[in-house]
Amino acid sequence: MDKILIVDDNPDNVDLISHMLESGSIESASAFSGLEAIKMMERDFYPIVLSDLMMPHMDGMELLEKIKKSWPNTEMIIVTAHGSIKSAVEAIKKGAYSYILKPFEPDDLLNEVQKVQDLQKMREENRSLKIALAQTRKTGPIIGNTAELKSILELIGTVANANTTVSILGESGTGKELVANAIHDQSKRSNGPFIKLACAALSENLLESELFGHEKGSFTGAVSQKKGRFEAANGGTLFLDEIGEISQTVQVKLLRFLQERQFERVGGTKTIKTDVRIITATNRDLAKEVQEGRFREDLYYRLNVITISVPPLRERLDDIPLLAHHFLEKYKMEVNRDMDGFTERALDALKKFHWPGNIRELQNVIERAVVLAKEKIIDINDLSDNFRETLSGKSFPFSGETLPPLKEAKQAFEKEYLERALEINKGNITRTADTINLARKNLQEKIKNYAIDVSAFQKKD
Repeated sequence: MDKILIVDDNPDNVDLISHMLESGSIESASAFSGLEAIKMMERDFYPIVLSDLMMPHMDGMELLEKIKKSWPNTEMIIVTAHGSIKSAVEAIKKGAYSYILKPFEPDDLLNEVQKVQDLQKMREENRSLKIALAQTRKTGPIIGNTAELKSILELIGTVANANTTVSILGESGTGKELVANAIHDQSKRSNGPFIKLACAALSENLLESELFGHEKGSFTGAVSQKKGRFEAANGGTLFLDEIGEISQTVQVKLLRFLQERQFERVGGTKTIKTDVRIITATNRDLAKEVQEGRFREDLYYRLNVITISVPPLRERLDDIPLLAHHFLEKYKMEVNRDMDGFTERALDALKKFHWPGNIRELQNVIERAVVLAKEKIIDINDLSDNFRETLSGKSFPFSGETLPPLKEAKQAFEKEYLERALEINKGNITRTADTINLARKNLQEKIKNYAIDVSAFQKKD
């Protein structure tokens, strides 16, 4: 542990403070003038300086200015008498960490030093995270250092230059689109287009038209010819998100394209050929969908030539600090705020949370914290109640020996869960449904049954 530098022109004061620090197993060095302190700092690094304010030749204020100019990472605690409080406050405005009034007890001094050490430890951790984040960004937009993520990055590099169809599996919000983007960016098709289509967002007829295009007059509203996504993605990659949601009719046409690499526009007769790589993503268990007859077996095997499974955030806990800093950097620029990082307990709470909405939920939480945080460091108090409860170990909502019926307990949990999801997504029904992997219609029905006031969440933030 680095030594603390004590600066005071009175040897008795130096000895007293040195003994107090020693009682807390803290080593110290001594300087009996501001000039001597500067010379000592030029030889060795001292993370904390305890300095008297009133000294001859170079007082504590002048020493503070020189230290902050040459050693900005060193923190200074001013030791002063009651009559010099005004000057001590002025020192804090100029960069001192705090002041402590004479006479003081050993615990008062040790507590103040501990606060500075905690702050410096947090700064170092945040600095290390920023360095690690910069390193991960060299591999692309996928952030993380866990073994699971490194395995995915390695697989992406292996399959990128093949034209093979890739299926990306994972819960909503885990970053499946980022994986698809990375495959495209590392492939020989990177100069070609990357076209995305969210299959669940469209009806069967609209989806067919979006994929294959349509001819003028092929249906009501088709006032002109339109090229589909297969044509738009020629020479590049087509990413079909939520592939498990497509109808049997569209499944048949997609299978034919995968087999023959050709198609006709809706209402057209001309056969069109296109050079497109297909990447799909789903949060569904397609093998189970095949067993239950909702997804064609032949299409399933065509799509699942290579499978990449993206783990949920709760299985990548060590990546949470990196991801949190990534989103902090993103949103502090968007809202033009000077933010330094996170306290240790804030990161601890983030790592202990269960993250039903995965990375997308973490992103929303950090955005909210950046907007609402009162200080430059995000603390647990800048997060919602859920995170404070997580850190304190509070998880069981019923107390006492009398428990409600299981059905009531499940309903109470479900209502609280839905309200939390709506809060994170600011009352947006579609985004909430996507985050928790629930059909929008079913979510609206549950909101109605539980009499949840969605507008209350739309007003937040």
